[in-house]
Parts: sequence; C-alpha cells; structure tokens
Amino acid sequence: MKPNSGTLVINIMNGGKAEAYEGIYQCTARNERGAAISNNIVIRPSRSPLWTKEKLEPNQVREGDSLVLHCRPPVGLPPPIIFWMDNAFQRLPQSERVSQGLNGDLYFSNVQPEDTREDYICYARFNHTQTIQQKQPISVKVLSTKPVTERQPVLLTPTGSTSNKVELRGNVLLLECIAAGLPTPVIRWIKEGGELPANRTFFENFKKTLKIIDVSEADSGNYKCIARNILGSTHHVISVTVKAAPYWITAPRNLVLSPGEDGMLICRANGNPKPHISWLTNGVPIAIAPEDPSRKVDGDTIIFSDVQERSSAVYQCNASNEYGYLLANAFVNVLAEPPRILTPASKLYQVIANTPALLDCAYFGSPKPEIEWFKGVKGSILRGNEYVFHDNGTLEIPVAQKDSTGTYTCVARNKLGKIQNEVQLEVKDPTMIIKQPEYKVIQRAGQVSFECTIKHDPTLIPTVIWLKDNGELPDDERFLVGKDNLTIMNVTDKDDGTYTCIINTTLDSVSASAVLTVVAAPPTPAIIYARPNPPFDLELTGQLERSIELSWIPGDENNSPITNFVIEYEDGLHEPGVWHYQTEVPGTQTTVQLKLSPYVNYSFRVIAVNEIGRSQPSEPSEQYLTKAANPDENPSNVQGIGSEPDNLVITWESLKGFQSNGPGLQYKVSWRQKDFDDEWTSVIVANVSKYIVSGTPTFVPYEIKVQALNDLGYAPEPSEVIGHSGEDLPMVAPSNVQVHVLNSTLAKVHWDPVPLKTVRGHLQGYKVYYWKVQSLSRRSRRHVEKKILTFRGNKTFGMLPGLEPYSSYKLNVRVVNGKGEGPASPDKVFKTPEGVPSSPSFLKITNPTLDSLTLEWGSPTHPNGVLTSYILKFQPTMASRQVDIATQGWFIGLMCAVALLILILLIVCFIRRNKGGKYPVKEKEDAHADPEIQPMKEDDGTFGEYSDAEDHKPLKKGSRTPSDRTVKKEDSDDSLVDYGEGVNGQFNEDGSFIGQYSGKKEKEPVEGNESSEAPSPVNAMNSFV
Repeated sequence: MKPNSGTLVINIMNGGKAEAYEGIYQCTARNERGAAISNNIVIRPSRSPLWTKEKLEPNQVREGDSLVLHCRPPVGLPPPIIFWMDNAFQRLPQSERVSQGLNGDLYFSNVQPEDTREDYICYARFNHTQTIQQKQPISVKVLSTKPVTERQPVLLTPTGSTSNKVELRGNVLLLECIAAGLPTPVIRWIKEGGELPANRTFFENFKKTLKIIDVSEADSGNYKCIARNILGSTHHVISVTVKAAPYWITAPRNLVLSPGEDGMLICRANGNPKPHISWLTNGVPIAIAPEDPSRKVDGDTIIFSDVQERSSAVYQCNASNEYGYLLANAFVNVLAEPPRILTPASKLYQVIANTPALLDCAYFGSPKPEIEWFKGVKGSILRGNEYVFHDNGTLEIPVAQKDSTGTYTCVARNKLGKIQNEVQLEVKDPTMIIKQPEYKVIQRAGQVSFECTIKHDPTLIPTVIWLKDNGELPDDERFLVGKDNLTIMNVTDKDDGTYTCIINTTLDSVSASAVLTVVAAPPTPAIIYARPNPPFDLELTGQLERSIELSWIPGDENNSPITNFVIEYEDGLHEPGVWHYQTEVPGTQTTVQLKLSPYVNYSFRVIAVNEIGRSQPSEPSEQYLTKAANPDENPSNVQGIGSEPDNLVITWESLKGFQSNGPGLQYKVSWRQKDFDDEWTSVIVANVSKYIVSGTPTFVPYEIKVQALNDLGYAPEPSEVIGHSGEDLPMVAPSNVQVHVLNSTLAKVHWDPVPLKTVRGHLQGYKVYYWKVQSLSRRSRRHVEKKILTFRGNKTFGMLPGLEPYSSYKLNVRVVNGKGEGPASPDKVFKTPEGVPSSPSFLKITNPTLDSLTLEWGSPTHPNGVLTSYILKFQPTMASRQVDIATQGWFIGLMCAVALLILILLIVCFIRRNKGGKYPVKEKEDAHADPEIQPMKEDDGTFGEYSDAEDHKPLKKGSRTPSDRTVKKEDSDDSLVDYGEGVNGQFNEDGSFIGQYSGKKEKEPVEGNESSEAPSPVNAMNSFV
C-alpha cells in the first residue's frame, strides 16, 4: 500500500503469478469517528488458452443446401473477438447469404459453387493479452447438381419455435435469427403487442441481428423473427425478460447534527427482482453493532432522535439482488460547534453593471447556522425579490446596478453563538464598443482602416487586441495598430479575411469583427452576393448536465457579411427528425453556451444568415443525451369545473416533450373543499390531462393543485387554483315581481334577487319571458308568441320595449346559471294604455259627379285603442299651371303622323324616279345643250351623256363621247344609263322615256370600271327637291 494513501499496488512485473492475486478485495478507512468501506473489487487474471486440436473432415455439400462451419473458440477472459479469414489474411466476404453468427459460427443459407475453397479459418483475438489464436483451416467442396432444387426457409439458429432470453436493464439486447433456404430468405423483426422502441433499435448482420440499446423493463415481451422467400416463410418467437441490478432512487447522504437534534438517513433503490436493503455501521451489520438508543431502523430508513456526540458513526447501505449490489457510505457527524465564517474579511468583489453579483459567506457550525445579510453599517436585513439567498450562504444580486455598490455584512448565528463578516462590492460601468469596424472592400495596393472606439469604466484599464481570422496579426510592418484603429498599408490578396477587435478588462471583454474583401484593380467585375455557405465542423465541449458549449467554423459568406447564426436542435428521443429553434448569436461569434433540459438526446445544427438570406443547415453535431431529473415545472392552465351536479372535472395542459425531464411522467392530482377540509385528497394518474372527482356536493369551491412527477421524483410544489364542483338548476324563482307601465309601448319590470345559495351555480343573470295575451280593442286571442329578454349579472330590473298599445300581457322571471334556468315566478298580468292608431287601411273615390263624389276607407290595421272618430281633410286643385306641350300625348301623336307622311312621299318619289315616269326628255336636252355632245342617232336609238339639271356638273375638260358611243361612268354621276338595266333605252312617240326595261344585262364595253349600282337615297332626295 502506498504511504499516506489507501491505494493498493500489485506488481507482478518482477515475478509472481497473477493467479495468486485472484479474489475479492475491499478497502476499509477508519478513524475515531467510524469506519467507511468500499465496494467489492474483483480481480481476475486474463486468459487466452490455445485451441484444442481436432481432426477436421472436409465438408462436401450439394449446391443450394445450407451449411454451418463451427468455430468453437477456447473460453477466455474476457471472451475473444471472432472473425473468419483466408490463408492470405483477408476477411471472408459476408452477405445476406453468408454471415457470421453471434457465437462465431459461419452460416450459409445456401451454398454456391464459388463457396468451394480449402482455407476457411476462424480466428480468436484476445484483446487484453494482445494475442490471436487460429483454428485449423476448414475445407468446403460444393457439388454441382442440375437443376438446383429451391427450398422454403428453415431456421438454422435458434432452433425450435420459441426460446427465452434474459437481459439486464441498461445493457444491449442482441437477438439473432439465421435461416436456410433457396432463394436466400429475408429476415424481418416485430414485437408482438407493441412497437420496436424508436431511436434505440438497430439492425445488424443484414437484419439477422436485432439490437436494442439501453434496455428497460418496458422492453420485455415476445419478439418474433420471420424468414421469408418466394416459397414460404417460417418464424421463431423469443421471449425476452429484462431484469435489473439494483439502482439508486435515493442514496444516503452525509448528515451533520448537533446534540439533541433529530434526523434520518434514507436509502432507496429499485431493481428486478426488488433489492434487499441492509444497513451496516462502521462496516459491521447493524444487527450486531453496538446499540445506540438514538437510532431506529425502519426498512430503508434510519431515524435518529435526540442524538448525542457518541452517536457519530459511518453507516453503510447495501442494496442487493441476484444481479448485483449497491453500497453507499453516509457519515453521521454529531457536533456542537459555534458558527464560523470561512470567507476572508473585507473581501472586495467587483462586477459589471447589469450582471449578477455573488457575495460569498462560507460558514460552518452545528447546529447549522442561520445566515442573514445587511447592507451598510446600520442597514436593515436584506429581503425581497431583488436578492437571492443560497443555501451555502452566498448572497446573489441578479442584476447589480451602480447603486448596489457598498459594504455588505453577513451574520451567522446558532444557539451556541454568533459571528459576522463584512465584504465590499464595487459595480463598474460596462465596456462598450461605440464605433465598430465595418465591412470593407478594397482594391489591391490600396489602404484600409478599421475603427474600434471604446467606452469603459475609468477605474478599469482596457487592453486592445486585434486578430485576423481568429489568429494573431501577421508580423508585417504594413499593419499599424493605433489607439482605436487598425490600418493596413499596400493591401494584398493575402490580407483578405475577418479582423476582430477585442477589448479586455479585468472584469469583462467585448469584441467586434469586420470582413475585408480584397478585389482586383479596375475594371472590377461585379460582385456576386449570395447566401452564405453552411457552417461546418460542429464540436460539442464542456458537457454538463444542464449546459454545453457548441462551436463551429463559418462557411463562405459569399461577399455579404454574416449578420447572425441561428442554432437549432433535434430531440432524437422524443421528436426525431423535427428541428426546433434554440437561440441565435451575432455573426462575429462562433461559440455559444447552450442551456439544456434533462432527458433529451440533443443534436445541434447551425444556419448562417446574411442580408441575402439563410444558408442551408450545417451537418448535425454529434448526439448528447442529458441525464434524467425531476420535472422543473408543473402543468399549466389547471381548472376545476364540474360537468354534473355531483362531480368535479379537473383539467390541465400536460407537459410537452422534454418538459418531463425523465421517463415515467405522471401527475399527482390533489383537491380539498375550500374552508371545509383540512387534509388534501390526492391521486397519481398517468400522463393524461383530466381527472374526474365523483360524489361531490353541488357547486362548492375546491382548492386544486396538479404536480408533475417522473421516475426520479416530484416537480416543485405547485400553486393552488380555485375550482367548483358541478352546477345544478336553480332551486327558487325570483320573488316580488312588479311591473310599471311607462307608456303604451314600454314597461319596466322589477324583482327581488334570489339567495345566492339557491342559485347552485355561477349566476349568469335573469330571463324575463313575456307575451301578449290579447288586444283589448279586438277582444280576439291569437297564437301566443313568447318573447325573452336576458339581463346579465345580478340585476333586479329591466325594460320591456316594443309593446303593442292597448293590449293585455303576461310575464314571469327566471334566474339563470351555467346549468340552465330555474323555475318561473308566478305569471304577472299587466295592460298597456291606448296609443295612436295607424292610418286607414285604404282610401278610394266612388260615384264622382260634377258637383259631388263618394269617399270610402278601411279601418286601421292597428287601432291601438277604441276608435272615436275619423278626420277628413281636403283642398281644391283648380289653380292655373303651365303645360309642357312636348310632353302631351296628342302632340306626340301629331308629330308621328307628319313624319309618316313625309316618309311616304319620299318613297313614292324614289319609285317614280327609278321607273322613269313621263317627262319631256327633248326639252331637257335642249335646255342643257352642249356643242361637244353628238346628237343621238336615230338608227340605233342610243344617246349621248345626260346630266341631271340639279347637279350642274360640267363635263371634264377634254371629255368626249367615244366614237363607239360608250359612256364612261366618270363623265357623269347621274346618267340615265346608270339608272337603267341596259344601255339601249326606248321612247314613246311623244319622246318620253319608257319605264319598261329589258331583262337582259348586256352592256357594251366601256373604258375603265363601270358600276350599275342604284342611286343612293341622298341622290333620290336631291332629284325630288
């Protein structure tokens, strides 16, 4: 054993055999206060025995048959690692058809000709002794047969239809199924009556091995492997039982008591089977240890009462079952010590404003001293939400301000004495960068300057450091570091990068970064701005139960500085594949401290953001599983509302996802009748969000609280809420109902409120039912249509509008709660007075004469009372008035007749002109003689060009009738040729033109285009005029 140490050293390097030291060791540490013992330490020497020699016969097997090559390695300590190789020390290829089992044997589902070889060699590697043992080579010869017979699956291992497997909690469960068959069978795994656990299930060896990590009791059950090919299937059921070595629920903790005090040691463990708890004191079973009247053993608890100094001892708790044991030491120290403060006197604390300040007051004493803090020489005791008092005596000011500066006094006292200590607190102004370096783009050979102007507390001395790409600045005279700037002369391409200004004081540190982009001299191509590339090389460090540090390397920012990084996380245990927002940091920061929740399998990824947009997410980081813990919070939105008169429905919003902080999430639901019950009634329910309490009185208040718990313990004590059991219909009707009629259409109703205890629910208001019984003027009843008015709250009156005058009404009043309406009050009858009648239903004139007429009218629809008379009003209407002729019917008719006559005249004239009529053509020709026009020839009856007297259109200069006597259209717009159907006209004896035309349409050729169109109505009108 090493001097001044409890370490035992066994050295066999200088001789001796390891087997001589094989056994179980236990360390005992003892002093005058007691004895502590260690866990048992088992020492066993490693073994790597040789393979037993055996004669191996060659294996001859037909093509398509199955084959198993047995390895049967020697038993070593620890067990060897098995693998198959050939003579060239090359691993034999494995596949769905050929694979190695968990026992080391090599299985062929079916053999193929290429499996023929003489060097199947099994190797066993003993890692602890660093040796490898080799089995003799095995020969396999495959006999080819045609055709090869296909076979349905048969299991090679395990055999039979069922088997059993026992595994310990927290271990890795391995289940194996290897099948023979041709074609090669495919293996599939299911769990009968359940699902394979997500995120903990893996398939290995071409799905022939099912692997479940970190097994628990919930993984017990029947697992079925199914082997299938095209010819059929077979299966095997493995019944898995998960046992558990003891594990702590509550381990005993050291206990410091003063004489006369009480206390207890608790030792709680679980396991399968349930572990046995035994106690020892100073390494001796407590049953045979010296008696101590101050202690009492109660199963897993030792209760101490009125202890004395002789009661000091070391107690051991042993929890054991057939699969293991736990041992824990707990020192019970009975001391009578006055308080002592261990923090140095007048210690100076300096913090930055708006950050936490922690003032220490380390103390010792028995009984445990009470700690109080004061500020100033004659200050009062510190209390309130602005301070946090820790159990170790530390005073925390969560957000220290400048006025927090001063002297603080810590006072420790118990029944044996009192002591105090003063410390000083100084709050400094934070260091700030008031002008940060900015992103710069500079051409080669140019000059660039980054500014970094700071403001700091005058009592703190800042130091400024400049970095390039998170490293030191190059040792180059071109880099000039000033008081508040960095200048780079004659910039080159290698100066491209990120420059960071860091300001450090003894209390804080701030930094800012800017990117320098070096570009070529003009002409400079356009800069392409794009989203940044994703960060990479994510690394997790500083792993703690509730925090971890994540760091990364930014990707290329693509000419647009990264403004910030977004960190997301995935919970592989509860929501695999779903990414949640965690936090974000400035673009100059590449590390972040992340807060974690218990019982979450974290993966992180980072997204870079610039002005263009967001990058693709980085590759996920490695996973980090936090330990389970008690829930930190309780369910929210706790309510108690009854659904029936004799129950109370307690509801809440369940904790989401990782808020459970561990497995086995449940809820402790507690209730008691307010101002009636002293004790709480509690029940623990599964992870649900509702519990119904039956058999409650109707509508009474209850105090309710819902507390979360899991396998590790309870959440903090929840706050109480007030709920009510179920409502029932109100018991009584409003009384003393009175009606005051205000006018013929409005009345006011009054009532006395019902006693609140008879409402039996939340008072919602009162409903007034009223209806018209009959009209007093008609004395006729009609269908009763009840109307309802609702008055919210505890009102005692209401107005009834829209009543009909001179009518009889009835009403009643009912109280309303959340369940419904109570009984109606007795019907109250009231009448409305007479009102103004409506107008007569009609008025008409009959039998009019020159000096008289008769008027008839109908009774009003709503007389609204007893009719006494009618008033008739009239006035003369013979006054002179102007008449608009244009609007009179006779004038409009006259105008239409005139227009019709004009239209008929136009049509007649048009017809006469087309038909030729009888008028002297010769006179027309004489009146408009033209020396240039040749006279008409008598032999053929043709004639020269004729112009209408009204047109007065001269012939064009130089115009002549052609020798062939054809007429050009352009010479006249209104020739008779144009009106006729042919060029040959006929005359009567008196020379008038005959209005009969030949049906022929033969025309002599003309020069230019010719038209036979009829005259337009305009021409016809001109001719008429």
